[in-house]
Amino acid sequence: MKCADLHVHTSESDGTLTPKQLVKAALSCGLSTIAIVDHDAVGGIPEAYTAAQDTDLEVIAGVELTAQYEKQEVHILGYFLDCQNEALLEKLSLMQLNRIERVHKIVNNLEEQGVKLNVQDVFNISGKGTVGRMHIAKALVKGGWVATTAEAFRKYIGDKSPAYVLGFNLSPAEAIKLIKDSGGVAVLAHPYILHNDELISDFAACGLDGLEVYYPEHSQSMINFYLDLAKKLDLLVTGGSDFHGSVKPDIKLGMIKIPIELVDKLRQARK
Repeated sequence: MKCADLHVHTSESDGTLTPKQLVKAALSCGLSTIAIVDHDAVGGIPEAYTAAQDTDLEVIAGVELTAQYEKQEVHILGYFLDCQNEALLEKLSLMQLNRIERVHKIVNNLEEQGVKLNVQDVFNISGKGTVGRMHIAKALVKGGWVATTAEAFRKYIGDKSPAYVLGFNLSPAEAIKLIKDSGGVAVLAHPYILHNDELISDFAACGLDGLEVYYPEHSQSMINFYLDLAKKLDLLVTGGSDFHGSVKPDIKLGMIKIPIELVDKLRQARK
């Protein structure tokens, strides 16, 4: 049976595999479709397309946009994007600058916690990819401040931790519009993170197309709840592993597989 993993990251953001390596890994584990949804970046798509040529793997051009609603992050996935859309690329460029500023603020907060981290160490780890908290976590591990990236998030940079900084200049409504104006389909990522399911209907009213129901952190009861909610709000159903490579060793590529029929419904929604 053909199946898909619609939530994978590459080294263009905070994944550890290059787009080419990711394509090879997807073929090895029998996936027929993957969606590359790097954080606020689409630079890895052309390499993945090239790597997947003359294979049976379909690569969907995607993105995971980081929005802010009140005092929390909201991640909106975009599928079947036009990655050459000028408005999209312009906004992503601004978001990259915003992320750099955020790293500096988090490193300053870490210093107030007694953790003296050289900000350049973070940028050396992120390279040309989208810089984010995972790169800070890896720098903390490398510097000996924590033993694991999970400890870094728990102790210092997680959503409720002392060095955390929000500061994303994009609302969920703006993220949804940006995706749809780029020819894409907008889906709310890992909805359990919201801890407020009532917000989903608000996002649906802003044009949200779908809900990421199948996700590693979703229990069966959560899956059942979100399936019912998707039906009630007339939202498409998607799913994926949120694969990042070796930086999240417990999350395996393809550990969440969805039937290709759900991908076809996404494709039809775009048309």
